[in-house]
Amino acid sequence: MPKRTVKFLLVDDLDANLLALEGLLVREGLELLRANSGPEALELLLVHDIALALIDVQMPGMSGFELAELMRSTERTRTVPIIFLTAGAVDQQRRIRGYETGAVDFLLKPIDSANLINKANIFFELARQRRELEDREELLRDANDRLAETNGELAFADRRKDEFLAMLAHELRNPLAPILTGIEIMVSSPGNAAVVGDLAEMMRRQMSQMVHLIDDLLDISRINTGKISLKKKRISLIPALNEAIESSRPIIDRMRHQFTFETTEEDLVMEGDTHRLSQIVSNLLSNAAKYTPPQGMIDMKLMRRGDNAIIVVRDNGEGIESAAHERIFGLFQQVNPNRRDGLGIGLTLVRNLVELHNGSISVASDGHGKGSEFTVILPIQVDEVSQPVPEQSAVLTAPTTKRIMVVDDSETTVEVLSLFMQMAGMETAVAYDGEEAVQVASVFKPDMIFMDLGMPKMDGFEAARCLRENHPKALLVALSGWGRDEDRVRSKQAGFDGHAVKPVAPEDLRRFLAMLK
Repeated sequence: MPKRTVKFLLVDDLDANLLALEGLLVREGLELLRANSGPEALELLLVHDIALALIDVQMPGMSGFELAELMRSTERTRTVPIIFLTAGAVDQQRRIRGYETGAVDFLLKPIDSANLINKANIFFELARQRRELEDREELLRDANDRLAETNGELAFADRRKDEFLAMLAHELRNPLAPILTGIEIMVSSPGNAAVVGDLAEMMRRQMSQMVHLIDDLLDISRINTGKISLKKKRISLIPALNEAIESSRPIIDRMRHQFTFETTEEDLVMEGDTHRLSQIVSNLLSNAAKYTPPQGMIDMKLMRRGDNAIIVVRDNGEGIESAAHERIFGLFQQVNPNRRDGLGIGLTLVRNLVELHNGSISVASDGHGKGSEFTVILPIQVDEVSQPVPEQSAVLTAPTTKRIMVVDDSETTVEVLSLFMQMAGMETAVAYDGEEAVQVASVFKPDMIFMDLGMPKMDGFEAARCLRENHPKALLVALSGWGRDEDRVRSKQAGFDGHAVKPVAPEDLRRFLAMLK
């Protein structure tokens, strides 16, 4: 805050007297204002904050007393201290009148310079201290205002946190409830193959939904910390879109929507991440299905416009009010705030993934009940041939019997993974901590080891170093609930050949088994 100057007002009809006063009073931090008459002084008083007025008593037109009386009748100047300057003797009556008009003192001309300077210094210091106090009070008010604003933001964030946790619990319980019920039915009807098969498929879908939700949350976290990376390569857009359609087909079919996909005959090629592009479109299709009443219509088009591919997803569902067109891309924002289904992270993730591909996304809607249209624009490689190089898919069939060891302090994880390996024709051994893993491996001689990272006695990192030293040809796969890039780097540095994020999908297990030769 800039330091404010103290202002004195000097009023005298003679310029020589004003110059003399200025010479005596001049000092750093003090601004001296001059007036040759009462009316001129009043004009200055109405504009400036005056700390002291030194007023000549005898002036033509308006005397110093008359000026003082006018000052006392005005709210702005009522409290300005006045020192009267007079050339004549001040009788008792004149002195009383002066004090009644608000004078704090009288000084006789010729002015005693030391006396004037001492009195002026007192009022200067009083004014300076008052200004400092006012400045501190203003800073305190500003701080209080900022504190109140911060408290309001914190309270809002706390409410949003509570809403988010409640919605997260709701979204996790939704798939958990049918899974638990399905387990109970399977236990009570073990011989009914048809029922067990249907329940297993349902449970697979529900688990996939939970994993998708958790993956989206992790992706948002990675994006916010700048740690998400794309595995870009030259790809065709149509297979990525077909993958997205396949992923969204269950909810589209469940809502009995009519779905059409219109594309160009020309195959569009770009530098991109197939999985992330599929994730973009899958989220848009799932949103369209969710916010469109049953038996609605969802259309998707892939077009080329110059050097860009245009993906349009259109529905005839609930629509979006124009005021919310930008807001819905914000984190934890709902397309329809009245429907508390979902965490409000899908469109945030979509926008970020589109921008990571150097593209853009926009929404158009005529309002409630008028449907919505999302348009994604992505740059393509116009000089490339139409057919991209086909992706090399890994062989997922495991070789003949191999020795697999599973290490985890969770008995359930060990039991399930061992059963999976045995059903795949593998010979298995188990351990429940790092120390036991080293001992079992010395006898079992495993070809591959699936090992948890966080275990008692000896964690997976230390155990991996021991196992790598004693079994250099064995393949090590880390089992972890963490899947960040830095987690994968750390496990690789510890000697692991692969990193599997729990819960590990069956297709990922098969891919790891396919590493065996």
